[in-house]
Amino acid sequence: MGEEYTIRRMRRDEVELAIDWAAAEGWNPGLHDADCFYSADPEGFFIGLLDDEPVGCISAVAYGRTFGFLGLYIVRREFRGRGFGMDLWREGMDRLGERNIGLDGVVLQQENYKKSGFQLFHRSVRYQGRGTGDGALDTGVVSLLEVPFDDLLSYDRLHFPDQRDGFLRKWTGQPDSVSFAFHGDEGLAGYGLLRRSRLGFKIGPLFAEDEKIAESLFSALRGAAEKDAPVFLDVPKPNLAARRLAERHRMEKTFETARMYTKGDPGLPICEIFGVTTFELG
Repeated sequence: MGEEYTIRRMRRDEVELAIDWAAAEGWNPGLHDADCFYSADPEGFFIGLLDDEPVGCISAVAYGRTFGFLGLYIVRREFRGRGFGMDLWREGMDRLGERNIGLDGVVLQQENYKKSGFQLFHRSVRYQGRGTGDGALDTGVVSLLEVPFDDLLSYDRLHFPDQRDGFLRKWTGQPDSVSFAFHGDEGLAGYGLLRRSRLGFKIGPLFAEDEKIAESLFSALRGAAEKDAPVFLDVPKPNLAARRLAERHRMEKTFETARMYTKGDPGLPICEIFGVTTFELG
């Protein structure tokens, strides 16, 4: 009797398993990523089962009617090369339908993604530095909790291809995190979040109107991390100011990903994106 391979939607507790697999791949997820990710789109997570044993997963998160993002695309090593991943891939692609679909893939897989209609938009670079633990705040930097949520949504929408209200509410309220906003002359001019990860801390997103504001927010976030704890920032490579910021703080490159889309550039202001939210959900 042959083995039976099935794919179904993940239950909430199974997203924890996917995050554990991501950690085993060296992706260093946040401690509360499973809860936050699931809140973005509870119907967007799929698990592959071989005779009821979990062997692979993929996330296909829909944001509104226009945008979707693929991530957490993992098949356990001992089950690779048997087509299980391609079946999960098709499930994710079918789920997102005609939306513009994005992903952050390992650079070596670019050609495979192109076969599914993805086009390279830019590289992203993960930088690693260290926390300062000093807690210092520049003038204009306030706790994000002081910002009306509707104001945050409006600002975030300028830097993300579609609405992600449920995700943002959970993301900005997660335990083991600190978030700051920058109030400019005309209102909100930037915000960023630091969350505890399996190793150290991750910053994401980090959006700012200019390099000076990004510097103030980055310093506040880095200051909220424990002194000398590892701190990671994922930077769109075309944003030269973001790379300057990372290198000014002696952060070192650890790896790159390829940001790709099926329907081309979503028209975001890359010069204001100093740190992407996550490689898994965009």
